[in-house]
Amino acid sequence: QEQLVESGGGVVQAGGSLRLSCAASGRTFSSYGMGWFRQAPGKEREVVAAISWSGGNTYYADSVKGRFTISRENAKNTVYLQMNSLKPEDTAVYYCAAGSTIVTMGFYSYDYDYWGQGTQVTVSS
Repeated sequence: QEQLVESGGGVVQAGGSLRLSCAASGRTFSSYGMGWFRQAPGKEREVVAAISWSGGNTYYADSVKGRFTISRENAKNTVYLQMNSLKPEDTAVYYCAAGSTIVTMGFYSYDYDYWGQGTQVTVSS
């Protein structure tokens, strides 16, 4: 059974850093576009970052550009999200997602067919 499992969330002070990991199992996701989304209370889920199957193309939401970095290690079936200079507005549940039909990168939830359970990130001021 295909599964994505996120880890690395937690509570951090503003200005701090966290590194999220997404470990895939059940199939090889090395040919899939991958993405990180987040959902804050009372808000819709939004894309944070996306990466192509090769890692050669990346996308960032304007709100995180210059602070977050998405990367992947296909040999380990793992995707990462390095988050630096965290702000209270980054507080949300962060989800990892994989899309089997994505040609380069997916920017919308409907581009993805596999989702993790989410990991909470809380940034205190």
